[in-house]
Amino acid sequence: MIRKDNEGIIPVLARSVREVEQAAERGKVAPHGRATFQVVALLVRDERNRLNAETEIGEARKAEQLKRLDGIATILAKTAARDTSLLQLLAEDAEISEGARALKRQMLKSGGMDVPEEVEPPKPETAATTTGRRVTPQSVISRQLANPFLAPDFSAADARRVEARRLANWELLEPLFKSFEYVGGGAAACMRLPDPVTVPGVPLMAHQAQLVAAAAAGHRTFLLADEPGLGKTAQALLAAQAAQAWPLLVVVPNVVKANWAHEVSLWTPNRSVTVIHGDGEEMDGFADIVVVNYEVLDRHVGWLGNHGFRGMVVDEAHFIKNKSSQRSQHVLELSQRIRTRIARPLLMALTGTPLINDIEDFRAIWQFLGWIDDHKPLAELMNKLEDTGLMPGEPGFYPNARRSVIEMGIVRRKKIDVAADIPARRVADLPVELEGAEGRSIRDAERELSRRLVKRYDAALEARTTNVVFDGIDTELVRRVAKWEREDMESAKDGENVFSMMRRIGQAKAGLAADYTAQLARNVGKVVFFAKHIDVMDEAQASFAKRGINFVSIRGDQTAKARAAAIESFTNDPETSIIVCSLTAAGVGLNLQVASNMVLAELSWTDAEQTQAIDRIHRIGQSEPVTAWRIIAAQTIDSKIAELIDSKAGLAARALDGADEIASSVDVQLEALVGLLTDALDARGGR
Repeated sequence: MIRKDNEGIIPVLARSVREVEQAAERGKVAPHGRATFQVVALLVRDERNRLNAETEIGEARKAEQLKRLDGIATILAKTAARDTSLLQLLAEDAEISEGARALKRQMLKSGGMDVPEEVEPPKPETAATTTGRRVTPQSVISRQLANPFLAPDFSAADARRVEARRLANWELLEPLFKSFEYVGGGAAACMRLPDPVTVPGVPLMAHQAQLVAAAAAGHRTFLLADEPGLGKTAQALLAAQAAQAWPLLVVVPNVVKANWAHEVSLWTPNRSVTVIHGDGEEMDGFADIVVVNYEVLDRHVGWLGNHGFRGMVVDEAHFIKNKSSQRSQHVLELSQRIRTRIARPLLMALTGTPLINDIEDFRAIWQFLGWIDDHKPLAELMNKLEDTGLMPGEPGFYPNARRSVIEMGIVRRKKIDVAADIPARRVADLPVELEGAEGRSIRDAERELSRRLVKRYDAALEARTTNVVFDGIDTELVRRVAKWEREDMESAKDGENVFSMMRRIGQAKAGLAADYTAQLARNVGKVVFFAKHIDVMDEAQASFAKRGINFVSIRGDQTAKARAAAIESFTNDPETSIIVCSLTAAGVGLNLQVASNMVLAELSWTDAEQTQAIDRIHRIGQSEPVTAWRIIAAQTIDSKIAELIDSKAGLAARALDGADEIASSVDVQLEALVGLLTDALDARGGR
């Protein structure tokens, strides 16, 4: 049976393509119109193939139908000329959304055509699709139900297109990598940055404000390779604020997960943050910033790709240098999915690793940022290379190619370059989460100590013979109870005390502290690691040995000869990256200024002891600003003691007699107990 001219699929396609054409005449085509454009193009192709294979209709009729299809194709081409972002929908690898599939079925039904049962095309096997156990936290499901329509943004899709010109058939990735090996003379690579901006209420250093200004001006991809201690986390958060890249996904090593949440509260306090632990049962799916560590990314990569993120930050980005690893594949897949949905998302890779070393390591990072794919530069970088007017092999290609990549967003500053911005010596706290059974045990022990103090306080109140009544907490009695507890510490055989708890916390932090030290050594070279207890030193050294990092140690049981050999190796052997030191054995009398970074794995009881350790590298002969990274166990007494040490240091600085310290270790222990008891009494509402 021959269909009339107003029947069949062709009239349906003609009406639909006219609607898209009219929308293009009014401006950019909306998402529904884009889906219509794509479906019409697909059905024109299918109908043309069907007609060419048809044997039951005459040639004249077939030619007439093909001519009508050509007319529809002509309108598609004119429409795409008006809104060139539509062209990407015609690519062979263009994604077909569920909405477009549904529209296709609807058009086929309207045209009286058989609607074949669709089989979902097999997706390429990736780390995410081969992961065994995947989860979707309940709060994420709640957010999806509250906002089920996350429309893709194609507002800047033209930037993804590149016209193939001189460089179309050239192999370009290897020349780009070589341009960093052979050109530059060892100078740090850094894009041209605008003048610093002022962020109200935020005390930014000049080099930080420059990057924020670049984000505010519209730059959206950054390989931020500043040396440790220059505030990369703050820059990333404030760049996200300038770009309004919310919600923001942050992928980090486990050791800095808690620190990111802490930094959010400092730099963008108006934004909510959630940290994913394990399966994410306690995460907030509505948060502006989602922090997840590499180790659990495999469980969450499915829903993360559909969450509507407008930005993604990868901290310690050298973790993804091995593209065959699962974590690299997860990160690259998430980046691709975000870039598919959002035309110009904020993408930031943070790493302190100098660009001049192991440039091949940056292949995966460039791919994460959308600068390249597996085989070639992508549109924006390719256009920059085309604009140089040069080809590989021509004079000047390598320096111009290097500059083209740098201007994509490489930012590298050294401490020495911005020394005027930063203090000569500073202590930077790095909060860490104590997870697993050991972390739970420590928190339980702290609660038990608090209960014991409260019980002692209540008993003292009951034993009073005076009629004095306090409205709230008797602070004098609190201090007296803390003193009794402090005096009983050494004689007590059962139960936790401040000494034993701090020892356990130090042991629990050892692996995390060693992990961060290894990262620093990878980024900046030589690092000094300080600990109070031998078992913490032992665990750190085992971790370094497992990683193949060369280290030496300074301990109290060493001979003078062994001690001198360790110092000589750390000072003069470029292969020796870390020196592991005992606070008591190495806190004085050592010159280790070959390093400018130190990790304090355990807290001292006094600021003086901490300062003596820092003075091993902050001394005459030191040419760079010094940073001491203090590892703090979040949500434990560790953080309270850190605050007490700092407050006592402030008092010492104001002392008129120039004494190094005013308070002793006993004072800090006493104040820690006072704080525990006061917090516990506050929690129950005073008395």
